[in-house]
Amino acid sequence: MLEVLGDIARFREEGIRLCIARVVQVEGSGPRDPGATMVVSEDGRVAGSVSGGCVEGAVVAEALEVLSSREPKLVRYGYSDDEAFAVGLTCGGIITIFCAPELPAVFDAFTASVADGEPCALATVIAIDPTEVTQRLEGRAGANPCIVDPRDLRELTTLGATVLLKADGAVVGSLGDLVLDELVGRDGMGVISSGQSVIRHYGKKGEAVGSELSVFYESFTPAPKMVIFGAVDFTAALVKVAKVLGYEVTVCDARAPFATKARFPQADQIIVDWPHRYLESVGAALGERDAICVLTHDAKFDVPALVGALATKAGYIGAMGSRRTHRERVDRLSEAGVTEEQLGRIMSPIGLDLGSRTPEETAISICAEIIANQTGHDPVSLSDGDGPIHGRSKGLVSN
Repeated sequence: MLEVLGDIARFREEGIRLCIARVVQVEGSGPRDPGATMVVSEDGRVAGSVSGGCVEGAVVAEALEVLSSREPKLVRYGYSDDEAFAVGLTCGGIITIFCAPELPAVFDAFTASVADGEPCALATVIAIDPTEVTQRLEGRAGANPCIVDPRDLRELTTLGATVLLKADGAVVGSLGDLVLDELVGRDGMGVISSGQSVIRHYGKKGEAVGSELSVFYESFTPAPKMVIFGAVDFTAALVKVAKVLGYEVTVCDARAPFATKARFPQADQIIVDWPHRYLESVGAALGERDAICVLTHDAKFDVPALVGALATKAGYIGAMGSRRTHRERVDRLSEAGVTEEQLGRIMSPIGLDLGSRTPEETAISICAEIIANQTGHDPVSLSDGDGPIHGRSKGLVSN
């Protein structure tokens, strides 16, 4: 969506009606990711792309039809090999596109959030199972199963209904049902936290279990960053787990023979530099969603790294080492001018006590601690607790 905001603004200034076509799902190999957007004006002008050229012509035709009918539509391309070649989608995947005949009512609020750099998401109802409507209208004298009365609309929301979701769970606008709005607001926090765009399904009255309603969440949040200091054995495992959680991962070590792409192929960046110097250049950009993990447990590396980390606004700072190592590290940090309050930000020994033994298990314990730190939860087994299992976080959440 972001790549066509300027085009949308220009068309709106001209008073031209628009169809917004967005990729909402990619199965198998696809040319564009969910969220890729094409704008088609009522006079046939096109901006953006949903397939890098593969099915653009077919989508334009669908968009013009949607503008004429004023009815939203969900279309799929590549369902079979014949269809794939017919529309030019030869990559072997399936893409699903939702075409809306107008901008959502929350569009101006959305663009304001984006302009302010606020993490947010759009949640759009892209499918309603028509069999549910028909079944509930069956037996009603003279009832036309193609006509839904206001009660049914309120229960099932409307196709194309869209709300703007904020990182703290706030919902701008409504999908037409308070229960559904609350559920979508809660799920939206997880979507924003992950930075991933997904489809989720709900029951006909907003239940978390069901498939009558399909909602597409498009996240507008940069991926959270994880900076790992130390090119050690545990680092490769932590990179792997962090990538599964959606982090943009940087590995930094001053020792060039150890800090290589061959050793950490899944890392987004490999930096050969001293930790404190690297943090001087990037530390100002780190925020509450980001994590710094110091795995060196070597005084000449970890003390400068932690002093630099404490100067950032990173939401999580962890350091590897035994309790004895950390006590000695605390003495050195105090000598370096670190205050008691600042020391309280450092999680060390790093990770939750899961009985971890392998690097992979340790990586999971570290990431579990990061999630708990972000959500503000005390880690306990769900079977030992009570109440809702999905609580509100400090504003940055995980599902």
